Amino acid sequence: MSQWHLLPNTCLLLAALATTSAGAALPLKIVGFDDMSCRAWVASKNDAEQRAAYVAWVRGVLTGHNYANPNQQISAISSSTVEQYVDRHCSEKPQGSFSDAALRLTDRFSGRNAPITK
Repeated sequence: MSQWHLLPNTCLLLAALATTSAGAALPLKIVGFDDMSCRAWVASKNDAEQRAAYVAWVRGVLTGHNYANPNQQISAISSSTVEQYVDRHCSEKPQGSFSDAALRLTDRFSGRNAPITK
């Protein structure tokens, strides 16, 4: 068998591997605080400096969303709206994380109203 005969089969295999790799969703890597739990969020209620840092981080996620999705921009959103949304999220999902609340905020306020899927 010649090399040229194997080339189409090799191309098919590489295409299949590329499709499989591209279709596999990698876990989202959250770059944030050491403790992103709702428990940490709730505990920050009486620590204005820590709460402000958490709210600023969430607002940074929203800005990152705008950068990555220029056609689904989130308009101005107040810090108190962020805080209320995360408070509600964490009261409904106390074992969850406030990073999830930030991502759901992007869903809600960008007009997408659905989690990002690949």
